Amino acid sequence: MDREKMAAAIRAFLSGIGPTDAEGLERTPDRVAQAWCDDLLSGYGTDPASILTWTAVAPGNGPVLVRQISFASICAHHLLPFFGLAHVAYLPDERLAGLSKIGRVVDAHARRLQTQERLTAAIANTVQEVLAPRGVLVILRAEHTCMSLRGVRKEQSEMVTVEARGVYLDEPARRADVLSLLRDGAG
Repeated sequence: MDREKMAAAIRAFLSGIGPTDAEGLERTPDRVAQAWCDDLLSGYGTDPASILTWTAVAPGNGPVLVRQISFASICAHHLLPFFGLAHVAYLPDERLAGLSKIGRVVDAHARRLQTQERLTAAIANTVQEVLAPRGVLVILRAEHTCMSLRGVRKEQSEMVTVEARGVYLDEPARRADVLSLLRDGAG
């Protein structure tokens, strides 16, 4: 990422606002560029698949569900944040991920310009590609500030997206088992 170009764009943006009564704007372009490069879009410098390390496990284990993984992302349409909770389930075949690795995969994908639908699919695809489980189910629940701060201004509205692979797509009973685990405390 080019911080200088980003800072210059923020200078032009602030200039476009015109005179304001805000104080301390001199360093704002550099601070904004740093925030976007080092944090908000840091996922572009990360390969999500390389994060998802695993250990071998005997086939036949039950589902693994990591729920209530908080995330924040930036809407590709309005450059405004959306944030919420991710729930990631998979049915291991021969690979078991480290617990923290699922959260890191969510972050690596979320820290990019995204739509929620694409983010949900990207998480599911990474888990499927790296772990080769018998099934993957990813559910994201998020509030979008592009809906709460602008436009219709509907605060606390929530968007839910779901991506399923393998047995969680093909076998409704297995999907229902994971969904019941979510209802038992996922909020």
